[in-house]
Amino acid sequence: MKRIQQTAYFLIVLVLGALVLKEGSFIFIPLVWGIFFAFALYPLAHWFEQKSFPRGLAIFASILLVTLIASAVFYILLNQMMGLIKEIPEIGENVNEKLGRYFDEMSLLLGEDVFDPDHKADVFSFFYPEDINQTLFTTGKSLTLIGIIPLYTFLMLYYKDFFSEFLVRISSKNQEEVIHWVGDSGKVIQSYLAGMIRVTGIVSVLAGIFFYLIGVEYFILFAAFIAIMNLIPYVGVFISSVFAILYVFLTTDSFFYPFITFLTLWGIQLFENNIITPIVVGSKVKVNALAVILAILAGGWLWGISGMVLFIPLTGILKITLDRSNQLSPFGYLLGDDVPVTEASENFWKVLKRRMASGKNRK
Repeated sequence: MKRIQQTAYFLIVLVLGALVLKEGSFIFIPLVWGIFFAFALYPLAHWFEQKSFPRGLAIFASILLVTLIASAVFYILLNQMMGLIKEIPEIGENVNEKLGRYFDEMSLLLGEDVFDPDHKADVFSFFYPEDINQTLFTTGKSLTLIGIIPLYTFLMLYYKDFFSEFLVRISSKNQEEVIHWVGDSGKVIQSYLAGMIRVTGIVSVLAGIFFYLIGVEYFILFAAFIAIMNLIPYVGVFISSVFAILYVFLTTDSFFYPFITFLTLWGIQLFENNIITPIVVGSKVKVNALAVILAILAGGWLWGISGMVLFIPLTGILKITLDRSNQLSPFGYLLGDDVPVTEASENFWKVLKRRMASGKNRK
């Protein structure tokens, strides 16, 4: 009975926690991003403080430096994006023309009309600017939300002594354990963010060189899109590749270019997963692939794209937390990627095989 009550309490807390995270996403998403960036910018801000900068000025200089770099990149991408939007009507007409030609050829082969000419103009009507207004409005809202993140980052760094004192007071009996937990969590966040920035830069350069060589006009935009979506494991690469291949298909007259685009992006993905990421990022976030996929799905459901990115290092922090608890350490092991073969696990599978074999014999 006690076990059932504990399970019921756990499920209630889980459901209520998920509800709070989902309904409070407007508050929690910029807050978590602010915490992450505070950990990532701490070395730079600390370096400025060592150069006799006041703490507030050191933090402001760190955020300003990163913001200027990000703004320069965003300005370049925005210019390319506006140029691409201006070409959307022309691309839509190209789509309708190509589809009409392909369906006409199919009609000749099949001997019947498989495409209604009256609907040619409506096949890809979502390409036109009037239908992008809602998307642009949503993007503007997101950019407004992003503007809060630097404020959170500044406050987290400025009051870091205040928060550390809070942790010391709340953990008077096990201060050393809490300090180690904070240190390990900070290392996970710093290594993950720094590693992902490096990987994003490398992937964008590789993709940009390829798109430039095949003559894609907005090669910087597509290279950045491929690299940024690469931050979302498994899912992001597929989505970005589909859009890139579709654009190449619509703007070229040969199937060779979309095909070589598919092969190149697939090759970059293999190179990134097997060589770049293990070397650059390492294994700081020691979470198995199944846990990563579940974290991506849960993060996407709760917080959208931000959740798909943030929940991976958050899962690594959760594993660190579970590993430090004697009662919850098995769940920490369940999230990890260490698969030792012990005598107990071998005996488990032997017994399971005998049970299954005996069940078949009875039938």
